[in-house]
Amino acid sequence: MTKRDYYEVLGVSRDAGGADIKKAYRAMALKYHPDRNPDDAEAEQKFKEAAEAYEVLGSDDKRARYDRFGHEGVAGNGFQDFSSSQDIFDAFSDIFGDFFGFSGGGRSRRGPRPQAGADLRYNLTISFVDAVKGTEVDLQIPKEIECDTCSGSGVEPGHQPETCKHCNGQGQVFQSQGFFRISSPCPICRGTGQMITHPCKKCRGNGIVQETKSVKVNIPAGVDNGSRLRLQNEGEPGRHGGPTGDLYVVLRVEEHEQFQRQGQDLITTAEISITQAALGDKIQVPTLDEPVPMEIPRGTQSGRSFKLKGLGIPHIGSTRKGNLIVNVKVQTPTKLSKRQEELLREFAELESEKNSKKGKRGFFKKAKAES
Repeated sequence: MTKRDYYEVLGVSRDAGGADIKKAYRAMALKYHPDRNPDDAEAEQKFKEAAEAYEVLGSDDKRARYDRFGHEGVAGNGFQDFSSSQDIFDAFSDIFGDFFGFSGGGRSRRGPRPQAGADLRYNLTISFVDAVKGTEVDLQIPKEIECDTCSGSGVEPGHQPETCKHCNGQGQVFQSQGFFRISSPCPICRGTGQMITHPCKKCRGNGIVQETKSVKVNIPAGVDNGSRLRLQNEGEPGRHGGPTGDLYVVLRVEEHEQFQRQGQDLITTAEISITQAALGDKIQVPTLDEPVPMEIPRGTQSGRSFKLKGLGIPHIGSTRKGNLIVNVKVQTPTKLSKRQEELLREFAELESEKNSKKGKRGFFKKAKAES
């Protein structure tokens, strides 16, 4: 018999997200569940068909092969053939528990459900220069690790855990309500199905111990205040075979006394004299490395900005850099020697004569008239 398109089976579009696919499977599994449709061969067939579709579309890898090659792309590539409803319950026991809060009518899962380890956060303060250039930091992280004495089992070496008598090692207790069997973790063994009568002396039966671990963190050039670095598998260990959590390093960048940041550009200020501004000059501009030369054109006004390309902050993961923006500030002298004052007054008189020819009053005459 020709198989139907899996998207058609679940009633979702080909661009549906994982959550939508899971939701659609939940609805079909609930509708055609064998406990709801006893001795209904057609419902059982649709129950299996929905499970087969979800088994493929619920996996990113299998779904990609199916989208490209159709049913042939997933046949024999880790594809599970559901010959009975029991196979479905066994394959998706955790999913049925998440969906419905019951065992699904299949075999009860023995032992506790794997739990992912907690993620950790570390707030790290770095200098402005280290943020721009990148650096490597050794962190001392207090964290939980698997006990090396009992290998995380919580049982003293030489002993074995005993089967919980309350749940007969199933880790769950059941209560029937209509055609559903409601399950809940065993209150005696807390869902483990086992009782530790001889706990490990080092970890006191917890399977984990506290320890400070040294972690090396590579901070790439160009990070900014608030940047977050993820170190996989450096968080808390998982329980009962669950995956280890991650470590997130959140950066705080200190301010710099001479530079500010605007995106990938560095901003700084260069002070020049009135003669440099009027006559022009070549000055040395500070950078985060060595100073570089910059031309000051004749007649430069205070507040003018100059752009030096490629002397800014690197783009993370790229060789490209922003620019260095130099804001020029013209200094007005507050103390003059007698000779300097004479020269400035002479300059003012020349300016006054020049402006008079153009019908303008010089600065000093204008000031005198206003007084």
